[in-house]
Amino acid sequence: MNEVDQYISRFPEEVQQQLQKVRTIIKKMAPKATEQMAYGMPGYKTNGKPLVYFAGHRNHIGFYATPSGHEAFQKELSKYKQGKGSVQFPLDQPIPFELIEKIVRFRVEENADRK
Repeated sequence: MNEVDQYISRFPEEVQQQLQKVRTIIKKMAPKATEQMAYGMPGYKTNGKPLVYFAGHRNHIGFYATPSGHEAFQKELSKYKQGKGSVQFPLDQPIPFELIEKIVRFRVEENADRK
């Protein structure tokens, strides 16, 4: 079991399923990304640059796609609580997996353009 698996295993089963789905989306959209623990949460890099991070919390899943990833999807993310480069997806609402996929795709392209 690697560090990300261990991190996810600390959460209740329902939350683990949501976190695994986020992880699966990231791996699908960024198959060449490196996975590691960073800032105490799962993080991904492409072309040596940060891509996205996610974290489980008591009442939400935090998703961190750097400020540019959030700015590009400002309208779609507007209904969620946000910080600079972060968004909170409440666990008592459906997680917007399609939106997460779009954001990851955007960040992959953005990192490739910066290469």
